[in-house]
Amino acid sequence: MEAHTTDLLALLLRPELPNVQKELPTARYKVKRLSELAVGENVVFTLRGLPYGKVQKLRESTADDVPVRILLQGCVDPDLKDPMLKERFGGATPAETVKAMLLPGEIEDLSRAVERLCGYRRATIEEVKNA
Repeated sequence: MEAHTTDLLALLLRPELPNVQKELPTARYKVKRLSELAVGENVVFTLRGLPYGKVQKLRESTADDVPVRILLQGCVDPDLKDPMLKERFGGATPAETVKAMLLPGEIEDLSRAVERLCGYRRATIEEVKNA
């Protein structure tokens, strides 16, 4: 069993395995309704996974609007905290701006996309039989 452990340790120490606290996965998502309204332009949000500490802080929070807070933390582009968006959509806070700009289902879908980038809501492990 010790040889297997040594092999596994060697695999985990390989330089090509990223430090997920520093190299978080990103993905781009098109918001269909906004893209249709923008006629000929795609409205694409760039989202990034969150490090463990941020996810835990959001999960422990008793505040409402956890999906909005996840989206605010995980959205790289556009900057949802930009004062121009706040002015355009009339939100007193970034959370209110998001709620004025996006439909509830869009907020949920984008928030779930951030969660998937964090490794939630998808299969990340599988059982090894007869190992």
